[in-house]
This record gives sequence, C-alpha cells and structure tokens, in this order.
Amino acid sequence: MSKRIAILGAAGRDFHNFNTVYRGDSASHVVAFTATQIPGIAGRRYPAVLAGPGYPDGIPIVPEEDLSRLIEEEKVDTCVFSYSDVTHLTVMHLASQCIAAGADFHLLSAASTMLPSKVPVIAVTAVRTGAGKSQTTRYLSDTLKRLGKRVVAIRHPMPYGDLAAQACQRFATYADLDTEKCTIEEREEYEPHIDNGFVVYAGVDYGQILAKAEQEADVILWDGGNNDLPFYVPNLHICVADPHRPGHEMSYHPGEANFRRADVIVINKCDTADFSNVASIEANALKVNPRARVILADSPVTVDKPGLLAGKGALAVEDGPTLTHGGMRFGAACVAARAEGAAQIVDPSPYAVGSIRETFAKYPNAVGILPAMGYGDAQIRELEQTIEATPCDVVVIGTPIDLTRVLKISKPAVRVRYNLREREPGGIEAEVRAILA
Repeated sequence: MSKRIAILGAAGRDFHNFNTVYRGDSASHVVAFTATQIPGIAGRRYPAVLAGPGYPDGIPIVPEEDLSRLIEEEKVDTCVFSYSDVTHLTVMHLASQCIAAGADFHLLSAASTMLPSKVPVIAVTAVRTGAGKSQTTRYLSDTLKRLGKRVVAIRHPMPYGDLAAQACQRFATYADLDTEKCTIEEREEYEPHIDNGFVVYAGVDYGQILAKAEQEADVILWDGGNNDLPFYVPNLHICVADPHRPGHEMSYHPGEANFRRADVIVINKCDTADFSNVASIEANALKVNPRARVILADSPVTVDKPGLLAGKGALAVEDGPTLTHGGMRFGAACVAARAEGAAQIVDPSPYAVGSIRETFAKYPNAVGILPAMGYGDAQIRELEQTIEATPCDVVVIGTPIDLTRVLKISKPAVRVRYNLREREPGGIEAEVRAILA
C-alpha cells in the first residue's frame, strides 16, 4: 500500500516538493497540504491539472491548525515539512505534534528537490527573510549585464491566484504584471529585474519553468524567497547573512542549511551593524562552512527627495515579509528617515484597518512601522486606508518598488532605494567569472 503523506507548507516550497518528489510516485499518496504564513491559501485545492492522474479531484489545502485532526482522520503516515524561515524550535514543535498524533516527520534535502539545468545557475539565498537578497540579485544582474550575458531571473513561487493559470508565468514588461494581476509582494520581486531589461519567470511548476527559461538564457539567476533552499542545482550558491540578526544563521530553518552549503557568504548591511555582530557571523562561517568565501558588503540607502524629511513626522512603510515572518523591527525606510533627520517615526498601528490591524496583532515586532502587505485587492485598499488615516507629514516608502504605482497616497512621499556595495570590490564578479569560464 502507498504511504499517505501530508505536506506542511505555505504555497511555494510545498508545491515544489510535491512536483519533484511525490507527483507520479506510486509508493506515495498526498492526502493534503497544510497552509500557514500566507493569507487566503487554506480552503483551496491544488488543481488536478498540476497534481497529475493520481489526483482527479486535486489535493485539498487545509489550515495548519487542523494538522492533528488531519493526521488522525486521513490516517497520515508521514508529514513532510516544506516551508521556510522558522526557528529550529518551531520545526521541532511541529515534529512533536506529528509524532504524538501518530505520523512520521520528514525533511527533504536540497539534493532531493533541486532540478539540474542545461545553462549555468547562480542561486541567491539567505539566512533570513529581509537579509538583502533583492539588492544582491540586482548587483549580480548588473555584473552579468556588463559581461554581456543574457540573464533570465527565476523567482521563488508566490502563487496567490489561480494555481493552474500560474503554472508557468513570464514577465518582461509592467503590462505583464498588470495582466497577471500581481500583488505588491510579486511586484516587489519582479519589477527590479524588468527595470534592468531582464525577463522573469515564476509560477508553480518549476520543471516547466526551467525548460522555458533555458531557451532564452545564457545564465539563470535563481532569486530565492524567504530563506528557502534553491530549486535548481546551482553552479554558484550565494547566501546572504544579516548582522542585525547575528546567530540566526545557526538557528533558523532552512537558512542554516544555506549558510552551511553556500559557495559565497555575503554579510550585508555592515555599514549599519555593530562590528561584533559581523565578526560573530564570520566566526560561524569559519566553523561550519570553512570552504565558503566570505564577502563583506554595505547596503547604503538614498532618498529621491533629500531634505523633505528633516524635522518631519514620518510614516515608515517597509517590505511586508521582512517584518512579518522575517521578524525585523525596522527596514530601509526607518534607516533613511533617521539619516535624513526626521523628528519622529509615526506609529500607524492605532489607525490600522482590517487585515493590517490583524497583521500587527500577529506580528507585534512590526508595531511602530507599517508592513506593506498586499496579497490581494482588498488588503491593498486596507493598506491605503491605513496610510491615509495615520497622522504624519510624509510617507517614507522603503519597499523594493514604488508603491505609488499601486496605491493612492495623497500625502508627500519619499522613495528609498538601497543597493549592495562590496567593501572590497570585485569579489562577487570574480566568482561569477569563474563559473562562467
């Protein structure tokens, strides 16, 4: 008899693990996915057209809170943990819950789920959400463009809409983003690549995506999500570490796995971090991954309207996932507001509405600043209403995209940009040239 499997996920890694390990496997039958972290996923189904002939009705997606009941009622043999950016303690609490309910607990390795590519792959991962993958990926894009390479960026999944329709998505223009009704979170990741003249692929079926991308790429740039492992076998694996959260490289899953297996460890944000924190991460790298090259980098911030913040009450709007499951208490907007002499960073939490108010309740670390949540039209409107209701002089936009493209903001707004700057230039390019050779 086939083993009955439940995959614990968050609408990304879980689907990839199913597609690469369990789809078409006669020895296993996946009875359900569980869902957490991402709103609006539970209650849906992984569609039959993606699940394959063994699942004519698709696969149900249930809330993780129902895990113990699911194991008992569906006689689950094995639970497969398949999402990212959680403490080791959280992973083991879930393992204990599964074991107590009568199921085995399983973790799949990177080797079990990474697909091989016909063209070189550079993977950018991290130890935590918000460590600086975006600016590292942009830095690599600029380097590869200067070397004359055709680059296709493949982004970690963010399938918040129709899963069947999103199996393989290609984005080359802003119009493509509008056509696919991309959320704020998707736009934050796709727009910088489009701005650089590169095509972006994303979706659900990353075997299909890879086959398409290989046809138009000299190099594939894997743009990871959260602190997840790469989906493709990398020729060069870069892991970004954050000295504002020292020790997290050894205490979060699967960020520690990235830290241990990376070819290059970039310690980002050195310009705003304590030297002792940087040194701590360097020591951990030497201990668990001595073969990795460690590169120190700054993350300087600039604003498009210098002088507008001095002496003002500022509302800092930050990248949503960085504050939520990334657990950060500030981001680029706060750094820029303080550097530009803002008199106060205004707390928006008393004025939050709907799901934004619920976000503050779930993630109290974010109180005092505003996470740019936008997983759907309704949440985008609630974000807009929260901004309008907050009594501030100026809105500081610290997200990777210009929010004014998707929100109506009547107050003066300042756009923050941040980039990667190597302390000793040339290290990353040398690594890139080596794998291209």
